[in-house]
Amino acid sequence: MHVTVQPVPYYEPVEPTRWERLWAWVRTIGRPWQLIVALLAAVLPIPFTGHSAASTWAATVYLARSEWGAPFGYALAGLALAWVVLRIVRYGGTVLRIWAGVVTAIGLISAINLFDVVTLLTGVTR
Repeated sequence: MHVTVQPVPYYEPVEPTRWERLWAWVRTIGRPWQLIVALLAAVLPIPFTGHSAASTWAATVYLARSEWGAPFGYALAGLALAWVVLRIVRYGGTVLRIWAGVVTAIGLISAINLFDVVTLLTGVTR
């Protein structure tokens, strides 16, 4: 028995571009139309109120932060966002879950104050 092995040239796999990686990440969260619908539903004003769900949650988190202190505002916003992210990761992204993620992310952003960042980095307080 005689075996001949022909070497095959080795090619490095092509590295995906930034946009391909971003698109793959978007596809893991949900379908693109779900993301668009959830984002629009979160930021468009509710009829007869003039405020969106995201701005209402942001005002609630800001009020908790200003009345009870920064840790409570961050805890309220962070725990709500963590719960939504866990639900999306465990059960997949639906329009309602993605909507809740957008609303809670905007609430967390509203809880952030630049003075807290300075305090965290430098230790300087009022």
